Amino acid sequence: MTIQQLSEEQVRDWTVEQKDRWWFENVYRGNMPQLTLRAAVTGFILGGLLSATNLYIGAKTGWSLGVGITSVILAFAFFKLLQQLGVSEFTILENNAMQSIATSAGYMTAPLTSSLAAYMIVNQVMLPWWQIITWNIALSILGVLFAFPMKRRFINDEQHPFPEGQAAGVVMDTLHSSDAAVGLFKAKVLGAAAGLAAFIKFCQAGGIQTLLQTSIGIAKDKVVHLHEELFVLFGLVGERTPTWFGTKMPQLTISPSLDLAMIGAGGLMGIRAGVSLMIGAILNYMVLAPWMIKLGEIHPSPSDGVSYGFRQITLWSLWPGVTVMVVASFVSFLSKPDVIKGAFHSLTGKRTDQDLLKDIEFPPWISVVGIPIMSVIVAVMGWYYFNVPIWASLVGLPLTFVLSLIAANSTALTGATPVGATSKITQLFYGIVRPGDIQSNLATAGITAEVVSNSSNLLMDIKPGYMLGAKPRQQAISHIIGIFSGALASTFLFYALFTNNYDPKKPETIATIQSDQFPMPSVMAWRGVAQVLTSGLDKLAPSIRYAVLVAGVIALVMEVTRIVSRNHLPLSPVAIGLAFVIDFGSALSMFAGSLLFWSLGVGRVKEEQATSNLFVQNHEPICAGIIAGASLMGIADAITTVFFLKN
Repeated sequence: MTIQQLSEEQVRDWTVEQKDRWWFENVYRGNMPQLTLRAAVTGFILGGLLSATNLYIGAKTGWSLGVGITSVILAFAFFKLLQQLGVSEFTILENNAMQSIATSAGYMTAPLTSSLAAYMIVNQVMLPWWQIITWNIALSILGVLFAFPMKRRFINDEQHPFPEGQAAGVVMDTLHSSDAAVGLFKAKVLGAAAGLAAFIKFCQAGGIQTLLQTSIGIAKDKVVHLHEELFVLFGLVGERTPTWFGTKMPQLTISPSLDLAMIGAGGLMGIRAGVSLMIGAILNYMVLAPWMIKLGEIHPSPSDGVSYGFRQITLWSLWPGVTVMVVASFVSFLSKPDVIKGAFHSLTGKRTDQDLLKDIEFPPWISVVGIPIMSVIVAVMGWYYFNVPIWASLVGLPLTFVLSLIAANSTALTGATPVGATSKITQLFYGIVRPGDIQSNLATAGITAEVVSNSSNLLMDIKPGYMLGAKPRQQAISHIIGIFSGALASTFLFYALFTNNYDPKKPETIATIQSDQFPMPSVMAWRGVAQVLTSGLDKLAPSIRYAVLVAGVIALVMEVTRIVSRNHLPLSPVAIGLAFVIDFGSALSMFAGSLLFWSLGVGRVKEEQATSNLFVQNHEPICAGIIAGASLMGIADAITTVFFLKN
């Protein structure tokens, strides 16, 4: 069944009440089985396994991989096999609930390779397992409570794409389609796109190619594979590496790559966001970064004293980038007070059209009551676990809510959640509130990171449910089930992998958390920022302060213009700001994807006028297939590298 959606004109002109009624009458699937026992158990198990994989990968690279599409395909295939044995069909909404659990679990590994690991290393103390589990669960539940006041705006009203969630929705719709002809064709299109993307990624996969080729006798230094980085592919390395204003381009992250997952995401996000990302990336990495390097405002890596890279550049650029996102998101949020009021309208007892969804939406009173209660619980835990004064944790939680809003705006638009950037804002805040207290700095920034991650990821989970007609209330419960699955699986695996004869009183136990095999690059960034900010704000260069001021004014003007023009401004200030905290290569790949599909007619030609255009009619399955194929093969390559090529 083709997923129904509103036109751009309807999204722009209809009230949120009209949109809710349209969804209820045209999309909502009533009481179709959703959060069943088998969906919960499948999601719990898959989520635990995939979160374990993310822990390995995060410790190696600092990145977490989205596991939603992976879990959807695995669950669908598993239950299709069981169906041959007489088991009833696994419904599309059961699969959707399952992916909410698995996706939530997959993201629970982040603190273990960033804030918590940094805290343990800095303070030379190993936290006990029960403390890590309860801390992560409490923060994640607070993130869920933060998310729902924003859900009605981002999903019901503004109908933002949430690219990864949208891709998961399209994949599920294609797999479970009841329309044999349409479903089969879309499945073939998705499968072809996934197969092609997976094949290209297979050729690029250094770990898989090394394992396969060495197994047939090829020497390790003779292994050949298709390099993803185009400079390497064309031999532009060493002395041939191109430079830009005196700095080697890869050190400025200006390294074009054939990153198929990012290209697919760019195709989903659209030309407006793609162009905005590209403008931001050019401004940051081709103008400001070389300029600041020349002025000595961006410093080389301390490891060799001469090279630069993403982490060195973002220590400067994250401040203006986050400023743009803060100002634009906050202005946008305040511009629609009716949506904010509407999210809590049921508390007044006054009946409106929103009552149409009262039995399936997440009850607003739970957030109203739950946020203060969980905030106090988290503050008490912070005092007991990390010696952070209770008042210090509480005073920063309003800022955490604002940053959750900003991150959700970014996730809604591009699929990228700027967890690192927003947590640095909290670190700056506590550099002022608690100067010299590195414990408070790391622990409170960890609160922000986990709350921001869970609030944004919950909205990403709910997007496919909204597309498919699911009950948001049951998806929230699914997300919480995943929180427990991921916390349990990742924590116990953390001790098995990164500690040697675990004893919290032995310094050598802490020393094994970070190693050559598992460098945990995110930990270095967290430690570095905390040490700078707790040493005094005078460590922030004057150039950063000027950049923040200019960025704030520009974002204000752009967002007000967007609002006044009723969203006709061709640029997105949030996407421009986001480009300052992701690398140039990723921004370029997403722009390339948006431009490719725009050139093929997507976003230029209306669907009803392009009945013979394969790409317009099947835009979402193609992009979803690219993302799924590249992601699955990328995960397989990462697993191969970690498990089979450890040495």
